[in-house]
Amino acid sequence: MPKPSILPAWLEQPPLAGSRRAIFKWGAPDRWYHPKPGFIRYLNARLGLDSADWGALRDIGAEKVELSSSEILEASHLQALTAIVGPENAQADDFSRVRYACGQSAEEILLLRSGNPPAASGLVLHPRNSDDVRAIVHYCHHHHIPITPFGGGTSVTLGVRSAKGGITLVMRTHMHRVLEFNETNQTITVEPGLLGPEYEACLNQAPERFKARQRYTGGHFPQSFEFSTVGGWIAALGSGQQSSYYGDACDLVLGQSYVTPLGDLATGGYAATATGPKINDLMKGSEGAFGVLTAATLRIFRLLPDNRRRFAFMLPGWQEAAAAAKEISQAEFGMPSMLRISDAEETEAALQIYGLNHPLVDKFFRLRGLLPARRCLLIGQSDGEKHFSRNVARQSKRICRRLGGLGLSGYPAARWAHSRFLDPYMRDDLFDMGILIDTLETAVCWDRLAEVHAGVRAYITSRPRTVCLTHASHFYPQGTNLYFIFITPIMAVAEYRRFVSGIISKILECGGSLSHHHGVGKMMGPFMQRHLGPEQMAALRAVKRHFDPHGIMNPGGTLGLDLGAD
Repeated sequence: MPKPSILPAWLEQPPLAGSRRAIFKWGAPDRWYHPKPGFIRYLNARLGLDSADWGALRDIGAEKVELSSSEILEASHLQALTAIVGPENAQADDFSRVRYACGQSAEEILLLRSGNPPAASGLVLHPRNSDDVRAIVHYCHHHHIPITPFGGGTSVTLGVRSAKGGITLVMRTHMHRVLEFNETNQTITVEPGLLGPEYEACLNQAPERFKARQRYTGGHFPQSFEFSTVGGWIAALGSGQQSSYYGDACDLVLGQSYVTPLGDLATGGYAATATGPKINDLMKGSEGAFGVLTAATLRIFRLLPDNRRRFAFMLPGWQEAAAAAKEISQAEFGMPSMLRISDAEETEAALQIYGLNHPLVDKFFRLRGLLPARRCLLIGQSDGEKHFSRNVARQSKRICRRLGGLGLSGYPAARWAHSRFLDPYMRDDLFDMGILIDTLETAVCWDRLAEVHAGVRAYITSRPRTVCLTHASHFYPQGTNLYFIFITPIMAVAEYRRFVSGIISKILECGGSLSHHHGVGKMMGPFMQRHLGPEQMAALRAVKRHFDPHGIMNPGGTLGLDLGAD
């Protein structure tokens, strides 16, 4: 296919203050990262597009946010709640109410672009400390006012939607302090509103900030890292790009403090206890449905960047790539901190995006038996003590070569790392041009990997003009995750909901979990009964009734806890 005669005229103005675009634009308001020409050619070929389709901007959301209904709280509640935090920390304007009721899901973006903002709360509050939170929760419990906590606002599962109105608690404005740094125990205790970059900077600069002997890292780097909060990671059971070595959010959290409608709860910060089922574990992933997280104690790790080793291989096919990742995960020489395998479709897109699709490169791949539409990319990175890191990289390379892999040096892994936090900016450009890009992910055991991969891909691509790119990026001896990226012309919200519902159902049907690291929110809440079964759901609902007897905490379908049994 010939190259486009001109590149699209991407939108490069910061969103207007108070506009719908100021809510749904990803990341920094003055930052962009546009699709590369190779990726445009790839989409042209796969979706049947041409240069004319990359012309006019569509539904860019420049208009001011206006709610069709201006319902807010009763005057007495407004006055009482505002008095708790001070008038400078209370907002009831349309923009603030919508801004803090939206995450970054495709559904919310479609609604905002079409001029139909999702449900909003009646009042936005910015608590200054745990005392403010306690007073707010106590008041709302007494008056049966719904509360929706808001961290960084990067949820893609409708997790922060104020489905029942009430109030929104914005935790990141003031509650972002480091409460304790303990080098002896190698832990840090922070408030939940601390954003990823500041959390990591505190640890990297531990000698300067805390007079520590070592520099440290949190080891948690989700793609939303720059704009998500520590509390959000815990609430949604997040997972970072280096989770295979450092662990998921649930592995990092040792202790938590919550304010619940029933009262305060603190779980301590022990490395291990044998005191019955752990309430600490029960509160992880609760998504604000049991109470408001006010502090968390997390594990930290020594920062040893000089010991990092990166590697990449092209393998003959998906079967070989999956076999390599499985053997690396089970061989017991230690885990790479980052490991990813891309299926053939995503590999082709990656070669286009990163400019690695030169005819001579393709010819070389073919000569080595690495054929288009079959070859699969594996990239990895090892960290830790220098001998450990070197051995993990060496053993991983040995496995890849044994399975027919061609070594590509560490360059592809470095290119991926460079654009890791930039790639999400392309979403706005694609939506502007009438192209929807979205993701769903699942956890899967090794013995169901092939079935889930094939079945879900077949369902997604059965929709006309739809591309599906798939990778696995979080690994365990017993399994991995699958991350499905689908790209298709923009559709109406109702059609989008039906399509996504079908994908989720197919994931469950093939043997995947409901979610691996995005959480559940209100989007997948209706599937929880089917996935967990009636007994587990009954137990979770009993916990909900205990901590939140009036059902005020993040109501409207979160985790499926206040939905009917059907």
